[in-house]
Amino acid sequence: MTQSQAVAAPAKPLLLERNGWVPNNPRLPVLIYPRAIAVQGNDPAALFEKTFNANGWPPQWRYGVYNYHHYHTQGHEVLGIAAGHARLMLGGPQGHVLEVGPGDVLLLPAGTGHCNLGASDDFLVVGAYPPGQHADICREAPTAAQLAAIDALPYPDRDPVQGPEGSVRRYWVSQRRQ
Repeated sequence: MTQSQAVAAPAKPLLLERNGWVPNNPRLPVLIYPRAIAVQGNDPAALFEKTFNANGWPPQWRYGVYNYHHYHTQGHEVLGIAAGHARLMLGGPQGHVLEVGPGDVLLLPAGTGHCNLGASDDFLVVGAYPPGQHADICREAPTAAQLAAIDALPYPDRDPVQGPEGSVRRYWVSQRRQ
């Protein structure tokens, strides 16, 4: 296996319903890829960037996850945990708590609330979006226009970790409107 190859582990879907002011995504589940990337070397973030880029998700940033609840209406977001550990809450206040560590990947459909509840000092995430999409930071209930934007946002052609035949095809493409 080369340094940038993804580990062939199935993604775990997590469908989140609306939670107060956080819309989540009623059709598309969060996809959780435990230990999806074999983290190694002195620049593990580069492994995520290479994998995401090879699958049509241009990497946009290296940082962490904000410590306040927020969601995005203009982009589906993939988060690759390059270093450290964190407790993240998905779905808004009193949502689903998830422990993440090196090699884990989360694919958040637009509308999914997320928040960092606490992280190690070395916590580092690589974030990416499908071409033409981006992260707007939303911290209040969505307007009708924002809900429409979430619903109309195009699906990616490829899974950011597993490529064209990956979990996006299994869990998201089957949800496309005819």
